[in-house]
Amino acid sequence: MPFASLGLADTLVRALAAKGYNEPTPIQRDSIPQLLQGRDLLGIAQTGTGKTAAFVLPSIQNLVAANKRVLPTHCRMLVLAPTRELAGQIADNARAYAQFSKLSVATIFGGTSIAKNRNDVARGVDILVATPGRLIDVVEQGYLNLSMIEILVLDEADQMLDLGFIHALRKIVRMLPRKRQTLFFSATMPPSIRQLADQFLTDPVTVSVVPQSTTAERVDQSVIFCNQTEKQALLTIMLRDLPIDRALVFTRTKHGADRVVKLLAGNGQGAVAIHGNKSQPQRERALAAFKSGEVKVLVATDIAARGIDVSGVSHVFNFELPNVPEQYVHRIGRTARAGASGEAIAFCADDEKPYLKDIEKLTRQKVAVAPLPDDFLRQADKIKAERVKAIGADPAPREDRPRQQRGPARPKASHAPRATSGSPQDRNYANASRRGGGNGGGSGGGRRRGGGGGGRPQVQAGR
Repeated sequence: MPFASLGLADTLVRALAAKGYNEPTPIQRDSIPQLLQGRDLLGIAQTGTGKTAAFVLPSIQNLVAANKRVLPTHCRMLVLAPTRELAGQIADNARAYAQFSKLSVATIFGGTSIAKNRNDVARGVDILVATPGRLIDVVEQGYLNLSMIEILVLDEADQMLDLGFIHALRKIVRMLPRKRQTLFFSATMPPSIRQLADQFLTDPVTVSVVPQSTTAERVDQSVIFCNQTEKQALLTIMLRDLPIDRALVFTRTKHGADRVVKLLAGNGQGAVAIHGNKSQPQRERALAAFKSGEVKVLVATDIAARGIDVSGVSHVFNFELPNVPEQYVHRIGRTARAGASGEAIAFCADDEKPYLKDIEKLTRQKVAVAPLPDDFLRQADKIKAERVKAIGADPAPREDRPRQQRGPARPKASHAPRATSGSPQDRNYANASRRGGGNGGGSGGGRRRGGGGGGRPQVQAGR
């Protein structure tokens, strides 16, 4: 079935052909005709299934057909994304699809100058892609007006809620006109997402291209049981011995990601890290090196990995299993993209077995158990000896380091703590907003905390 048969205009079909796309994916085939009719939509689709094109293509056509002039400081279509990387990826695709349609595209997210954000929207913009925290900053400072939005898209809606953006989303929606088209896309559909969709959507059509919470069929999954102290040697051996084009390595914490990069360097394996404490230029340089093949190993936390759309990722390593099972679905979705196959290998220590059980319950499938490599203990001892010789003693995990006593302990405060409602993530968002820090891509205030511009929720959830 060609794209033209879905009702797309010639300008969009030409833009797709320029990118080498000729046949729609299932989510595109089922969504585009409904969206061209102006319907609200709830889309359940894993990452890598082509859902960006599924909502951008018909939205461009509807905006062109409406033929409305965008006013200064206004926008016509708003796409909300949980992370800077995903926002940038969506905007790049939107520009490519709109190249023959003469629609403008801009982004607003943390790690960039708010003056740049102001300039980007000063004349008005047709399609705006933003993270919630920085968007609220720009609106509240009077640089942007959301009263003329015709189309609202929430991409990776489940991740939005995981990062504590629920209050920010509700605040943004209150700024929008009631008459609009609203689209939800999510890889998983827990009850909280369904409830949010019921609040924001009007008589939506539901499109689900895969059974809820299942993992990509083209990903060959396996788990290797090992001790926590053996993981570094195991990763080094697998990176050395497997036919790897590009590999993504996932850790639960930012410190863990940096530690893996340092230890891999001691083993002679080049790698770069991307996480919430990295500045936007650092993140962009790391991604550029990974995309170009200059570095074949990228170590990431879950929040930073959202939006990494790199072809040729042959392997995903779960160096540490996620404590939120839905994250496993997103992690392994970084491979097997655009019809390719891929391999996902998890390292599971004894204390992570409950995480594995939760993952198997969510995905409704058992992960195949693979053995340790042959002669593993001897190889591990040799690898560690070479690394110690290269970089000295291995850095201890942060949780294992003894805390130094800095003088006498402070007495406990006698006054009662201030009451704060909402979840820890929402309280972090509120605190960050008062400081001007934004969230999940929040404002530049977060740079002072390590250069990330990520605000409190990103620091919390981007572990």
